[in-house]
Amino acid sequence: MEFLNTALVTLAAYLIGSLSFAVIVSRVMGLDDPRTYGSNNPGATNVLRSGNKKAAVLTLLFDALKGYVPVLLVRLYGADFGLGWGSLALVGLAAFLGHLFPVFFKFEGGKGVATALGVLLGVDALLGGATALTWLLIAFFFRYSSLAALVAAVFAPIYYAMGGAVVWPWHAGMGWALMAMSALLVWRHKLNITRLLAGQESKLGAKK
Repeated sequence: MEFLNTALVTLAAYLIGSLSFAVIVSRVMGLDDPRTYGSNNPGATNVLRSGNKKAAVLTLLFDALKGYVPVLLVRLYGADFGLGWGSLALVGLAAFLGHLFPVFFKFEGGKGVATALGVLLGVDALLGGATALTWLLIAFFFRYSSLAALVAAVFAPIYYAMGGAVVWPWHAGMGWALMAMSALLVWRHKLNITRLLAGQESKLGAKK
C-alpha cells in the first residue's frame, strides 16, 4: 500500500508540476507566448521581459506553489498514508521534473528555479528562506537572474546537509533529490553560462 500511495502522489506531483504557468498566465492576460521571445524560456524572468510585472509575479507565485503545495501536503498528511521522507523526496523531485518536462506542453518546460524554491520551502521554511536570500543577494549585486539561480542551486543541497538533523530532519533520499535538482538546474542554464562568460547575458529588467 505504501508503494502504491507513493506512486500516486508522485504522479500527481508531476502532473501539477507540468502546468506551465508562464504560458497559462500569458494566454489569460493576452500576452505573447514567453517561448517566442527573450530567452524563449517559460519562466517568470522571461515573462518580465514582456514588460508586464503583474504577469511575471503571478508566474513566479504559481510556479513556486506547484512545488510547495505537493511537498507540504505530504509533510502534513503523508504519515497517515505511510508516506515518509523518501516519498517526500520523490514528490518534490517529480514536481520539479514536471516543470522541466511538462506532459501538457510537449515536454518543453522552463528551468525550474521558482518550482525548486517552492519544493525547498515545503521541505523547511528556513531552508527555502536561506536559498531565496542567496538568490536575492546575487541578483541584487550582479543583476543577473541566471547567475543568482546557479549560485542558489549549488548552495541549496549544501544548506540542507549543513542543517541536517540540527535545524531540519535529515534524510539521505532528500539529500540526493536536492542534489539532482541542483545538477538539473545547472544543466538547464548551460546557455546562460555561455552568455555570462561571453558578457552577453541579459540583466534583470531588460525587455524583449
